[in-house]
Amino acid sequence: MKLRRFCAAFLLLAAMGVQAQVTLVKEGKPTSRICIEKGNEIDRQAADLLQDFVCRISGATLPIVSAPSPMKGDIVIGGGNTSGLTEDGFRLQTDKGSLYIGSGGDKGSIYGVVTLLEDYLGVAYYGANAYTLDKRSTITIPELKRAENPAFRYRQSQCYAMKEDPIYKLWFRFEEPKEVFAGGLWVHSFDKIMPSDIYGASHPEYYSFINGERRPGKASQWCLTNPEVFELVSHKIDSIFKANPGMNLISVSQNDGNHTNCTCPDCKALDELEGGPTGSLIHFLNKLAERFPDKEFSTLAYLYTMNPPKHVKPLPNVNIMLCDIDCKREVPLTDNASGQEFVKAMEGWSKISKNIFVWDYGINFDNFVSPFPNFPILQKNIQLFKEHNATMHFSQIGGSKGGDFPEMRAYMVSKLMWNPYLNTDSLMRAFMDGYYGAASPYIYQYEKLLEGGLLASRKDLWIYDSPVTHKDGMLNANCRKRYNEFFDQAEQAVSNDPVLLDRVRLSRLPLQYAELEIARAEGNHDVEEVKAKLALFKGRTAQYGIPTLNERNNTPADYCKLYTERYLPGRARNLAKGAKVIWLDEPSPKYKAMGEAALTDELLGGTAFVESWVGWEGKDGAFVLDLGKEVSFSSINSDFLHQLGQWVLLPKRVTYSVSSDNKTYRAFGEKSIPEDRSVEVKFVGVKCESPSPVTARYIKVEIEGVKTCPSWHYGVGYPAWFFLDEVTVR
Repeated sequence: MKLRRFCAAFLLLAAMGVQAQVTLVKEGKPTSRICIEKGNEIDRQAADLLQDFVCRISGATLPIVSAPSPMKGDIVIGGGNTSGLTEDGFRLQTDKGSLYIGSGGDKGSIYGVVTLLEDYLGVAYYGANAYTLDKRSTITIPELKRAENPAFRYRQSQCYAMKEDPIYKLWFRFEEPKEVFAGGLWVHSFDKIMPSDIYGASHPEYYSFINGERRPGKASQWCLTNPEVFELVSHKIDSIFKANPGMNLISVSQNDGNHTNCTCPDCKALDELEGGPTGSLIHFLNKLAERFPDKEFSTLAYLYTMNPPKHVKPLPNVNIMLCDIDCKREVPLTDNASGQEFVKAMEGWSKISKNIFVWDYGINFDNFVSPFPNFPILQKNIQLFKEHNATMHFSQIGGSKGGDFPEMRAYMVSKLMWNPYLNTDSLMRAFMDGYYGAASPYIYQYEKLLEGGLLASRKDLWIYDSPVTHKDGMLNANCRKRYNEFFDQAEQAVSNDPVLLDRVRLSRLPLQYAELEIARAEGNHDVEEVKAKLALFKGRTAQYGIPTLNERNNTPADYCKLYTERYLPGRARNLAKGAKVIWLDEPSPKYKAMGEAALTDELLGGTAFVESWVGWEGKDGAFVLDLGKEVSFSSINSDFLHQLGQWVLLPKRVTYSVSSDNKTYRAFGEKSIPEDRSVEVKFVGVKCESPSPVTARYIKVEIEGVKTCPSWHYGVGYPAWFFLDEVTVR
């Protein structure tokens, strides 16, 4: 009797389980409909996405209908229980033979469909049009009762795949500023709201008082205590919101640059009261928030405004966009001095605000195409942000094609921004297995050895780094040999699959670039071997359409051309090689010792000023080269770096003179250098020639610097650098 009751109960439960399932496709024929509310564009996108992938899996096309009364077996998008769901959250729930995909708002229904496809229909997405799926003729959804809310209400990152594949951004649950920030105003918006080229000349008092004078310009900040500025800005913001109905968030944030805040008596007094320049900024933003209580205002806590004020608290509708730009990346933010300074600032902000947007930097911006093994710190940092009231997050990882694992980097941060407590090693392995196939184990070993090499070297990992910095650490000759062995094995493992082979070779580019940079800096590598590596790098970057090597848009083609002309042997000998340097106006202290050799070692510097270059800050430079004996020559050339993003500007003028006794000098030549506002990193030679050879032992080089960054530059009013490498005498 008991056995019969047990069997009956078991059969009843089994029948209920079967009834709870929803069959979408049976033997290649659609057995379900997708129901949406008419006119809901987000739900329509979700329906299209589901229909598309069900067809890719089974060959069957589910009809999309507007049905007020769904039937058994339907998939209802936008319906069902939405309690407890936040923005972008979703609920997947089967009920009476139908599947309901509920949304907490915005793109919740799309992300519910993505989760359904990914976790229950066997679809995995990795990159632009790069996905795997399990094809089958029958698709059945099991009983479901699952709800999810994202860790952050706004999640932003970067990957070239977003431009190449319209599905990619939806699948990875990324958002873009233009979707939520009114008028496209997103960071560094002061000059966009109140343009200095309109108001600067007539109202210099609207702009920063820096080092004794008002300095209006595109990089200058506002005088935040000026009541006319507040009224003008309020009027502009009101018009922007009216022109963008339905958008309630705007960025009112400082222009790019450091220490460019206003120090007029009123601003200075307020900032001194609040313990720093964030004081006047938050007072200004709070006034805007009070003027427009139904709107939200995002402002930067960046560089000079990173630390919170002592007394004033941002209103709830003031969003604090906190940036960790100055932090090193070899360990989590909690584990080195630069990171700990940021963490202290974050802790301070989290005590006075529950509306924080963290902007985190996760790639080498001067060298996108270079190894940057920071994967082990991603999760700990994102968890840190979440646990300190961050509700919005931008993981800025460059994402440029050909960079250091941009596809995997975006894959991992997308998962972690949704749920920071996933297992990161499992995420990495899942990505590599799906994206690289049989090559995965070798690329995994490469990345892990690289990560270990970085930690063992005790070298900093910086967002304006150079692979040359790591030539004796994680990129030493023995390590590079092993890395190449891994990639050789990876290429061999997928040699019969052109798609996977291209992915492996694309991911190898950063190692190949690092080898070229190290060969350039060391200058003692086999020339023919370097030429072969350069030719391979040039061919591969052209084949795969690599757009840039850095955020300054220097192209691989330009790099390879410059490398051939600048770094490969074939140039005439520098007659000043090894010359003694006698300082007259010395460089900045940390460059003095290096400069005594670097100026005449015949090794030309690269795009990163962290190696080989000799810098002067805010002043002129002058020195004498002692050639050791009388030498006959007809040209002198000095090699300068142009890199605006690091406040490295070209000098105004270079003057050369020569002497036989270091007492009496005669003019050799002088050149003025035009102002250059281009953002590309470049090298500029300043060369003077004599129509006939001159004979001298001493060469005096005098350099007139810009000294102070001009109004159009990020560092307006502050000392400008110039950097010099080789002085070549021929």
